[in-house]
Amino acid sequence: MKPEESQDLFVVSSSPHAHSGATITGIMLDVLIALAPATAVSCYFFGWHAVRLIGVCVVTCCAVEWICRKLMKRENSLGDLSACVTGLLLALTLPPQLPTWMAIAGSAFAIAVSKQVFGGLGRNPFNPALAGRAFLLISCTGAMTTWSESSWATHLESWVNELSQTHATPLTKIDALTTATPLGFAKAAFKNGDFIGQLQVSWDFLKELLFGINLNGSLGETCAVALLLGGIYLIARKVITWHIPVAFIGTVLVYAEILKLCAPETALPPIIHVFSGGLFLGAIFMATDMVTSPITKKGQLIFGLGCGIITMVIRTSKTGAYPEGVCFSILVMNAVVPLINRACRNRVFGTKLPKKPVVQA
Repeated sequence: MKPEESQDLFVVSSSPHAHSGATITGIMLDVLIALAPATAVSCYFFGWHAVRLIGVCVVTCCAVEWICRKLMKRENSLGDLSACVTGLLLALTLPPQLPTWMAIAGSAFAIAVSKQVFGGLGRNPFNPALAGRAFLLISCTGAMTTWSESSWATHLESWVNELSQTHATPLTKIDALTTATPLGFAKAAFKNGDFIGQLQVSWDFLKELLFGINLNGSLGETCAVALLLGGIYLIARKVITWHIPVAFIGTVLVYAEILKLCAPETALPPIIHVFSGGLFLGAIFMATDMVTSPITKKGQLIFGLGCGIITMVIRTSKTGAYPEGVCFSILVMNAVVPLINRACRNRVFGTKLPKKPVVQA
């Protein structure tokens, strides 16, 4: 007999049966709110260039998402705000003076190739924003590694001059580094065999690293304090957990400390590795992407550990071309997330994990 009322129907579905109340739109809105401090700081430091790139990336990502969904004859997904998050994150990884057409190309690649080709949100194996940045970094290396002039390195001039007089090895000239990032300076000095390990991090230099004052770099990576505030907000809202950021940043710190002990003259002070480059932006906002990161807490710790090791290998490789490794480290670890999930899957209550098959000779 057919039930007369809809409440008489019983819906059978797979677990979980309890809904947390979280929605995709709500989560993406929390991410946008968490990125607000870094976005505001980038607009303050870089002015019109920051506004231009952020606007172009967000608008392009939304437009490409709408076009892709239309062509695939699927439901419009602009309302979940994921395209806005991708556009903003991509913009925050770009140098301030990047040409507009390059930002458009990177945004289109991030949505069309890195996201919609795989079926849209929830099915993409790689972080779309980082994939877009990697595409630009490989295709437009010159523009992606060209920075505006800044006075951040002026306080190092006396240090360089002093060491140049005490060591036979010539040191990198400061006048050639006015447009370099701190990691770019370290990479150039390391390749030249300079004694950068004797660099003393003064309080003034530490303030520049923390607050992004007079620093060169991508739009959203210069102010560590703004990114940290965003991370605290996401953890408080339970959008992310501490496991990946702490494992990622902690691994970089430990790796840098070990290098400092093994090669004290040529290893960069660990505090510069931690607060320079895109480490905070990547560890807090990129590596913690729900779709492209492990599910279990143990898996997330392994994921963060791998990201930290790969980042430092790229940063400290003498023959490497890139001074920063956060982008590529996260993308590499994205590729092994299925293996991490399989190795670290939780045991279902009342069951045992299958034993590994015994291979007989």
